Amino acid sequence: MHVGSIPRWAAVPLALLIWLVLIPAVNGALPWFVSTLAPRYGWRDGYPSFWNLLGLFPIAIGVGLLSWVLYEGIRALPKRVELGSTSSFLLKRGPYSRTRNPMYVAEMALWLGWASLFGSIPVLLGFLIGCIVLHFVVLPFEESRLETRFGPIYGEYRDRVPRWLGRARQTAVLNRQSPAS
Repeated sequence: MHVGSIPRWAAVPLALLIWLVLIPAVNGALPWFVSTLAPRYGWRDGYPSFWNLLGLFPIAIGVGLLSWVLYEGIRALPKRVELGSTSSFLLKRGPYSRTRNPMYVAEMALWLGWASLFGSIPVLLGFLIGCIVLHFVVLPFEESRLETRFGPIYGEYRDRVPRWLGRARQTAVLNRQSPAS
């Protein structure tokens, strides 16, 4: 749904506001709060154990990936940005060349890292529920909207770049090729 457009100079501060307030609240403050509702496994005298500290690795990966996504997104903004529920441009470079959903990959890395760092079963459950909801509800909806908006351009991208991580589906690419004459 298209609801208007704004100039690039106005879109950048709006994006930064979302990225600096909303994303840290949902993927940082919320897991911390959830972790306070149950025991923290591996913690002694208010400090995390070595094993809990391993959670800092997925947290660092998540923060780095989100930063890369933000950089590439701002860099790719057109002179006028359409506001709506579906992106007005298809970003295929940077982290989007390795996964179609780098932002969700980063957010799930954060939740997994917080679950480990806090030693929190409820945060781990939040991570698992997030993965299930994203995979079976959010992504199919978003992908159908992108397919409608961008058509074969999105189809080619979808066939080349995996939804999460790993290898792209090669069968769809093979099925689109015409037989040799």
